[in-house]
Amino acid sequence: MAAVYEQLKLHITPEKFYVEACDDGADDVLTIDRVSTEVTLAAKKDVPPSAVTRPIFGILGTIHLVAGNYLVVITKKMKVGEFFNHVIWKATDFDVLSYKKTMLHLTDIQLQDNKTFLTMLNQVLSMDGFYFSTTYDLTHTLQRLSNTSPEFQEMSLLERADQRFVWNGHLLRELSAQPEVHRFALPVLHGFITMHSCSVNGKSFDWILISRRSCFRAGVRYYVRGIDSEGHAANFVETEQIVHYNGNKASFVQTRGSIPFFWSQRPNLKYKPMPQINKVANHMDGFQRHFDSQVIIYGKQVIINLVNHKGSEKPLEQTFANMVTSLGSGMIRYVAFDFHKECKNMRWDRLSILLDQVAEIQDELSYFLVDSAGKVVTNQEGVFRSNCMDCLDRTNVIQSMLARRSLQSQLQRLGILHVGQKVEEQDEFEKIYKNAWADNANACAKQYAGTGALKTDFTRTGKRTRLGLIMDGWNSLLRYYKNNFSDGFRQDSIDLFLGNYSVDELESHSPLSIPRDWKFLALPIIMVVAFSMCIICLLMAGDTWTETLAYVLFWGVASIGTFFIILYNGKDFVDAPRLVQKEKID
Repeated sequence: MAAVYEQLKLHITPEKFYVEACDDGADDVLTIDRVSTEVTLAAKKDVPPSAVTRPIFGILGTIHLVAGNYLVVITKKMKVGEFFNHVIWKATDFDVLSYKKTMLHLTDIQLQDNKTFLTMLNQVLSMDGFYFSTTYDLTHTLQRLSNTSPEFQEMSLLERADQRFVWNGHLLRELSAQPEVHRFALPVLHGFITMHSCSVNGKSFDWILISRRSCFRAGVRYYVRGIDSEGHAANFVETEQIVHYNGNKASFVQTRGSIPFFWSQRPNLKYKPMPQINKVANHMDGFQRHFDSQVIIYGKQVIINLVNHKGSEKPLEQTFANMVTSLGSGMIRYVAFDFHKECKNMRWDRLSILLDQVAEIQDELSYFLVDSAGKVVTNQEGVFRSNCMDCLDRTNVIQSMLARRSLQSQLQRLGILHVGQKVEEQDEFEKIYKNAWADNANACAKQYAGTGALKTDFTRTGKRTRLGLIMDGWNSLLRYYKNNFSDGFRQDSIDLFLGNYSVDELESHSPLSIPRDWKFLALPIIMVVAFSMCIICLLMAGDTWTETLAYVLFWGVASIGTFFIILYNGKDFVDAPRLVQKEKID
């Protein structure tokens, strides 16, 4: 495999960007013409001594905005750990460099649009969770990597990467078209990675957790639900748990993804907007596309649907169950578990009901195991595909419990655990395990919903706590605000970064020029003013009791009235995406 260059220097002149490979024995220099945008290979002798030089840690790619092209580079990185002698890094800071030396060619409107697009780009770059390795393919599971051809082994990291998990694939499109520069093209994963050196019974092993977020149908909580016409599910995440002991490698893979048919849940200022199932779409076509691809990649599919069996979530559960039955595939099994009903009144011990229900299935699916000689001992025959509404909080709890059960079997088989011992009884390791899965939950939740996960007190401690309930309330409040008043911009930012929207400076009507409905600002401001005045009137009584009551009634009616006007037509007041028209569900 051709590794990506790890040590780089960026040399900048008014005419060109020069990216010099500084690895031992390397003489390559990637040259980008700032005027023609042409990308070529040169040698170190071609770098002008007058160039301004700085170290960088990778090229994320290039993107076209109103002002022209921009080069995006990694300027800071943090070591996560070592993965089979390969160093894994987390990108922590980036720089966006304009090809143009001046903005004088832009009108005032174009300048403003370009500034907004740059803010969107930086919004995505500021999201936590970008990982890379210059020598190891992070986009594939151990099992997929074990079953590859010699031709695959010779490919560059970019060519062989699973495109579902290359978040800078759109930014690398120019470099990907030129194989001779692939050693400068760094595939970047978005999600979560943690690595720990652990010891149980005096036996040391590495324990690794990787969550890979798909860049297909990516977005934010309420604006991206269900599937698209290609069968890609919203918030699809592949999570792999790995054990490395004395050269033996064990892996257990799970997936999560939105309920795979056409439905939406657009924000409208209500705490839980009503889910809407599309009445005219061909659900079975998208549904079958989704599971056809999942079966090809992972094998058998065991669906664990954790949504409520009553209320607004009930139609989604019923439709999902009916579609699995209609598909009639022997490769797909459906398990419905009403998480909230079963665990109400903090009876989280009842999750054992679900684990017992799927225990035999999990044993059949097994896990991937390869010995120190490289011989495959067992293959994982399929995956659990878990979902709730967001595929975050309930899903993560169940995934961590299924992963622990698999880990129990793996550690016993590898001789790390003695007969009769349980993982949860190993206090030091159990603390690492619980915190890592809680951190994974928070990472996935922040990337999709904008806040940390709910129910992480159970994941961290094994029990539900009052403090955990209070923190869940706080995170729910933050989610409500972000989902209604800032997620439109966040969705636009992701669409721009992933190439779902391409900037055309010749476009006669920029989507950013669409004025906000006056109600978006007016009524919320009126409501805040009215409510504030109501409180002030209570604190500063008038000359008479009657006068004070009149003030309070006036401003109270104003604030309550405004509130109900907003709720009546709440969709007019939320921050909606402007770049890509999201599906409208009838």
